Amino acid sequence: MGKAEVTQAILVTYELVGQSISDAAVKAMVAELSSYPESDVLVALTRCRKELRRVTLADILDRIPGGHLGVEEAWAIVSRGLQDESISMVWTDEMAQAFGPALALAHDPVAARMAFKEAYTRLVQDAKAMNSKPVWKVSLGFDVQGRERALREAIEKGRIGYQYAQKFLPSLEVAPEVVAALPALRGMGR
Repeated sequence: MGKAEVTQAILVTYELVGQSISDAAVKAMVAELSSYPESDVLVALTRCRKELRRVTLADILDRIPGGHLGVEEAWAIVSRGLQDESISMVWTDEMAQAFGPALALAHDPVAARMAFKEAYTRLVQDAKAMNSKPVWKVSLGFDVQGRERALREAIEKGRIGYQYAQKFLPSLEVAPEVVAALPALRGMGR
């Protein structure tokens, strides 16, 4: 990562929010942020300048894109599977783990949602702290048409690659122009 550019971005961010920061603190921040892609750090610092009146290292880390879905988007995927086992889902380990507490409360949709949100938020925070990216996996329901829909959607959103999807549904075909347009379809995704 370009230390000079990140250092300058930290200094500008602190100046714009009206905070002062010592040289030692800047060096410590740069060292802490060095394990993340520079472009992600710069995006996070830009968000801090726009969203906050005071900035901490935790604020910056919270805004580094990690590839994990937000809790509401994750719930939208998972909630479909609570009452219908025929549903196929493409989800992350964090979503699958948070699904457990929600499933135990499926009889009460509000409690299930709250349990999922709490568990998912904690799991994603832990994953971000470890600088781990989400790994998308397929959970097949028994509705074959639903499988195809779920796999196509995941391919189109770049969550899984075409070849990976074909392992679960060998008859899955995608138009050549779509394959050429999406990097995940060319095998760059999982």
